[in-house]
Amino acid sequence: MAIEKYEVVIGCEIHTQLLTKTKAFCACENRYGGMPNTRVCPVCLGLPGAMPRISKGYVELGAVAGHALNCKIAQFTKFDRKHYFYPDLAKGYQITQYDIPLCSDGYVDLPLNHYSKDEQPGGPKCRDKNFKGDNCIIDNKYRRIRVERIHLEEDVGKSLHLQGAHSYIDYNRCGTPLIEIVTKPDMTSGDEAALFFQTVQEILRYVKVTNGNLEEGNMRCDCNINLNVWEDGKLYHTPISEIKNLNSFHSIKAACIYEAARQLKEFEEDRQEFNAGFKVTMGWDEAKGQTVVQRTKNSFVDYRFVVEPDIKPFTVSDQLIQRALSKVGELPEAKRTRLKKNFGLSDFDAETLTSSRDLAMWFEDAAKNAKDVKKVANLMLTELLADMNAKKLTIKDVKITPEHITELANAISEKKITSAQGKTVFAKMIETNKMPSAIIKEEGMEVVADTGAIEALVDKVIEANPKAVADYKSGKTNVVGWLCGQVMKESKGKANPGIAAKLVGEKLAKL
Repeated sequence: MAIEKYEVVIGCEIHTQLLTKTKAFCACENRYGGMPNTRVCPVCLGLPGAMPRISKGYVELGAVAGHALNCKIAQFTKFDRKHYFYPDLAKGYQITQYDIPLCSDGYVDLPLNHYSKDEQPGGPKCRDKNFKGDNCIIDNKYRRIRVERIHLEEDVGKSLHLQGAHSYIDYNRCGTPLIEIVTKPDMTSGDEAALFFQTVQEILRYVKVTNGNLEEGNMRCDCNINLNVWEDGKLYHTPISEIKNLNSFHSIKAACIYEAARQLKEFEEDRQEFNAGFKVTMGWDEAKGQTVVQRTKNSFVDYRFVVEPDIKPFTVSDQLIQRALSKVGELPEAKRTRLKKNFGLSDFDAETLTSSRDLAMWFEDAAKNAKDVKKVANLMLTELLADMNAKKLTIKDVKITPEHITELANAISEKKITSAQGKTVFAKMIETNKMPSAIIKEEGMEVVADTGAIEALVDKVIEANPKAVADYKSGKTNVVGWLCGQVMKESKGKANPGIAAKLVGEKLAKL
């Protein structure tokens, strides 16, 4: 028997903490870190008699995420209890949503130019009649990944396994508001799953739903992966592996690649009719670079879902849905496309300048009154972002305003100063917060554009360098640049370099 072909099938479940001020169902502060077990109360500890209440803004932030991922928002929904025992779940059940999620039937479009050269979208044809094209390719520009649902739920506590024989539980995270984003099994490689996770992170940060800090656990991803294998005309499905709590792009890619190879090897070594309903929960050992079995699910796990009795089912008002939609605004990919079209920015420049919503808005403010938008982009990319990275600042921490960059870019465009002088002005601008025009005046940097004044300097330099003139006459044309440099030196960098070069060339040609 021989394997004819196989395809990798991946679906993702992304858990994302929301930026509410309080926890999901109580008034405890919602923030990361701090002394263990200091931000807890009877509600998040599940003490008898404690009554949960939906936090202000919790449902609306979930709806914002739903709009951003092109979902339908339910006008009637409810919370449910999912029962299971684990030390970090104090009350023995998790408040979540089961059969009526807040958001459903969405999608995320991954730009094809974000795929590596060796990574082409593959897999079966899109089975949804609303999506056109093979492999869910949209307009030959995007690969569409379907979002089955987004539901609200609470996070659990955190188990701390220290060296030695003891483990500890920190319940500070217990009750933190979450959304869980569940996709259809539309991804076909570890690269694509990592790209999907990265794109979702960018979108949700853009609409200010989450901090999205992977190192803090704000976003975590479970990948469900198995193989469709064709052998001797028959289709086999390998058991689904659910790889839990992946918290970096690298780990998502590496874990999926490893697990796909492991499943294929297992199939080749033990050719049998696999049960598609069989599921294995795996962990990812980053140090060893391999998946590790945590538990198996040979049959349906009964979580004993029941409607949450302490929170009544509720309607989601049209006002809330529209308010959530108004908070979405222009999303990253649409903004990049517009900036490239309107300002002629390169893919790299547009990607960098839209890496956060605040940075993109700052750039657009600076571009409003600019003579040359590309010079604004160049100053931000080469000077401002370099300074921010060196000082570990965000755009919100920068003291200068977009008007500073606009004025500096215009001064260079209008040849009031040279590009080299622009670097000096930028440095002083960052240091003093003064406007470029004031710095240029204080430093006496105005470029001399008077042709007569520059001509006098050119005559002086040519007269003072007879050897260079002789070299030029003998065919050594490279001395033209050297003579231009002498003119700039004589003018203390103030002469317009274009005029100086033109006059030097004309004078030498007449000799």
